[in-house]
Amino acid sequence: MFIVTLSLYGYYWTYKTHGEIKKHSGEGVGGVVGLVIYIVLNIATPFVIPSEVGNLYRRAGQEPPVSGWTGLWILLPLAGPFVWFVKVQGALNRYWESKGAQPA
Repeated sequence: MFIVTLSLYGYYWTYKTHGEIKKHSGEGVGGVVGLVIYIVLNIATPFVIPSEVGNLYRRAGQEPPVSGWTGLWILLPLAGPFVWFVKVQGALNRYWESKGAQPA
């Protein structure tokens, strides 16, 4: 969707991801602040989102599959953003499934 919408989906995905984490855990930056970070300080987002996802796992007493360090993948030309997205979205999907969400 990111490519098809000429990156507009990235704004929506960032807003929803931050918002869902905040709504579920009560912690994190939330949708609006996450979106502002994405717009103003774009390079921080690849580090903030996996950090928040890792915190979800920690609060659940599980080993986090991603952390703020996962953001370093974004710096690898061409393949890096794809690896980052697969790792982060995969971790999010597994977390929500562990909480009872239906697999896509």
